[in-house]
Amino acid sequence: MSAANNINFKSVARSLTVVENNLPGADELLKSLHYNKSTPIIGITGPPGAGKSTLVNSLIEQLVNKGNKIAVLAIDPTSPFNFGSLLGDRIRMTGHFNNPDVFIRSLATRGSLGGLSAKTIEMADVLRAVGFDYVLIETVGVGQSEIEIAGLADLTFVVLVPESGDEIQNIKSGLMEIADAFIINKADRADADLFTNNLKKIIHQKETTEIPVFKTVATTGAGINEVADFISSAKNIKNTRKEFLLTEKAYKLIQQKRMEGVDKKKLQQDIAKALNDERFNLYSFVEAFKI
Repeated sequence: MSAANNINFKSVARSLTVVENNLPGADELLKSLHYNKSTPIIGITGPPGAGKSTLVNSLIEQLVNKGNKIAVLAIDPTSPFNFGSLLGDRIRMTGHFNNPDVFIRSLATRGSLGGLSAKTIEMADVLRAVGFDYVLIETVGVGQSEIEIAGLADLTFVVLVPESGDEIQNIKSGLMEIADAFIINKADRADADLFTNNLKKIIHQKETTEIPVFKTVATTGAGINEVADFISSAKNIKNTRKEFLLTEKAYKLIQQKRMEGVDKKKLQQDIAKALNDERFNLYSFVEAFKI
């Protein structure tokens, strides 16, 4: 096995907390990261209700059974009103909490408009540097902004369900470009074969290379082994999107640094105060806003 056998989960958790909350030493920690092995980042995205968390739970089991150590970042949406987050994805993964080969961490989007937390990149890189065999990232599934995962993951799965007829339009308008493979979950439901065939037709029309389509039933584990085998076989494939991935990462990091001084709670308070002026104009407010 890899050096991942010696991973100290408590130390990993502390490092992630330092990075996530930008505590003293976070910058130094990130600058000191070294990658002794190639650890693929696997993105799992798709609309709400597709069963992503249950799918990830089953996938963890299959990958661990193949002798791997797995890290999971489960990203939960933050309420735009009270800035709180349920962090409930881990509830579906309770069976792995005491598994010495599995590390699970939930994090909130903290106001990020897309499916990724502003800190996801750094936290994923910390896990890569530690030496896990795979890092799985499950996004919140918030529509078109799921495309953000393409700037982070080496391998991206888009999860759909047979009832996702409307998602075909989303596929045409963006998700197709980021999917390395599609997973039709809850494939024991009616019209699963019809939906799968329609999806394959769209892929054939739009893509020159064939994108795999897997059918799974995450609650029973059906089809999960095929997905795990695909992940294992893809590990040795050279990533042809490296420049794109690093550019997207750099853009996010620069954007984050530039926005560091903006406290969203304080911004909301300032807006509430400014609204007392009947001549309030959002664009004048933004122009005068000082970080």
